[in-house]
Amino acid sequence: MKIAIINGPNLNLLGTRETAVYGEKSFDVFLEELKLAFPHIEFIYVQSNIEGELIDAIQKCSIVADALILNPAGYTHTSVAIGDAVAAISKPVIEVHISNVFSRESFRHQSFVSPKAKGTIIGLGLKGYELAVRFLSE
Repeated sequence: MKIAIINGPNLNLLGTRETAVYGEKSFDVFLEELKLAFPHIEFIYVQSNIEGELIDAIQKCSIVADALILNPAGYTHTSVAIGDAVAAISKPVIEVHISNVFSRESFRHQSFVSPKAKGTIIGLGLKGYELAVRFLSE
């Protein structure tokens, strides 16, 4: 099985950015741990701070991967186009958010992705990605 993980803006700063909210582990370190925990899964990883590149990644990964895990980060609340990209593909998408967006500013309570995703995991830190992989691989 092949799973694509697509992370949006500022997630390249995990481990150094707002560590009280996002933790002290970089995503690169976490991804290596994920690969060890799921040796039967082939992972594709994309991170971009640019909305159009995320849309391109969703489209391209939907061709080569069996499923996608998407953390659109700040674009969750603003990008109709990313929501449309998720709706346009036939592969299952699990939306993941490291922080609990509902305990943050009210504008973060809106997601243009959630209604189009297979499911959403919110507020469980990096563990949310692991749970998404477990779900998708069953």
